Amino acid sequence: MSLKEASVAVGPVGARERALAPDLARGLMLALIALANSVIYLYGRPYGTRQHIVEEHLLDRIVSVLDVALVDGRAYPMFAGLFAYGVVQVFRRHMAAGVSEPQVRMLLRRRSRWLIVFGFVHAVLLFPGDILGQYGVVGFILVALTRVSERKLLVAAATWLVVVAVLQGAAYMMPSDGGRSFFWSFETADPIKALLLHPLEWLMTPIGILGVGSAVLVGTWAARRAILTNPSAHRPLLVHTAAIGLTAAVVGGLPVALAVGRFWEPTSPLVLWAASALHAVTGIAGGLGYAAVITLVAIRIGDRPGRVVQALVACGQRSLSCYLFQSVVFVALLMPYTLGLGATLGTAGVAIVALGTWLVSVLLADLLRRAGWRGPAEVMLRRLTYRTGKIAG
Repeated sequence: MSLKEASVAVGPVGARERALAPDLARGLMLALIALANSVIYLYGRPYGTRQHIVEEHLLDRIVSVLDVALVDGRAYPMFAGLFAYGVVQVFRRHMAAGVSEPQVRMLLRRRSRWLIVFGFVHAVLLFPGDILGQYGVVGFILVALTRVSERKLLVAAATWLVVVAVLQGAAYMMPSDGGRSFFWSFETADPIKALLLHPLEWLMTPIGILGVGSAVLVGTWAARRAILTNPSAHRPLLVHTAAIGLTAAVVGGLPVALAVGRFWEPTSPLVLWAASALHAVTGIAGGLGYAAVITLVAIRIGDRPGRVVQALVACGQRSLSCYLFQSVVFVALLMPYTLGLGATLGTAGVAIVALGTWLVSVLLADLLRRAGWRGPAEVMLRRLTYRTGKIAG
């Protein structure tokens, strides 16, 4: 069977055939992504620990603590695990439809190449902290991991945590001198200069998201076990993952969070390194914990989702479009060469903007669902990947 014939034979996944948990997780996860990204747009004030602005008002300081402990370094690992889960599903679905393994590998590599292109365009024009390009690279790695045993996947995930702790701890160990150490374009008033800085900043982004490597490996393992698509059979594992993961994330993230909110001052760069390393490692546990919690909620919902859940699922099914939509809104509202609200809003204010933007994207996604339309970015990626009008989901 040729790849073109396979794409017709496999066909898009119908709404009734999709598992609830992954789509619901993606939809809710985008709220965390919006919160994590929005604080980067704040400028015009001194920068402190983890490049967060130094807040003066108590409410902003409290929100900063919550953001660092619950969102920062916790959202992207969840995103990464879900991405890996989806890639494995695509691989297995095509293999089950009779597509040869070399053809499926070629398909996934083509999809990964286009993700890198999407990411580059997104980074240059809008948000240099883009994650799509990195996920395109991860896609090539996932293709190479299709025959790796489950045990080796978990061992590699655990081993990678050491790298994450050392490098990310070192990246944030030095106290800030009040200026930005990266993402300089976010305080650049000249749009041309800002655009010229974006490619360099995009290449630096992987340093800040090293933890996604472990999450990708665990997500691959979870997909092989069908943990999100058959969650009832894995309830005990999900309960333990949720409890341990979220507890670890909060406890491990609190020292750095308190430093960001200026409720605690690290006594030395080494102490800050240890706190940053702990924050990074426990963030991966937190991302997996969030995914487990949402999956347990999906079990309770069953096959009768209400309107709110349907809207969140619609957002998850159009996560690429909704992710790009966030960047458009943030650039329009917050950058110094647009409305410049990033210079006046605090952490609490920009959190409201982030959640409001996410809510609008949920409503728009639900309108597309009601009209029977896919997200525009999803349609474009599928057409480029499959090179045919009849494309797989």
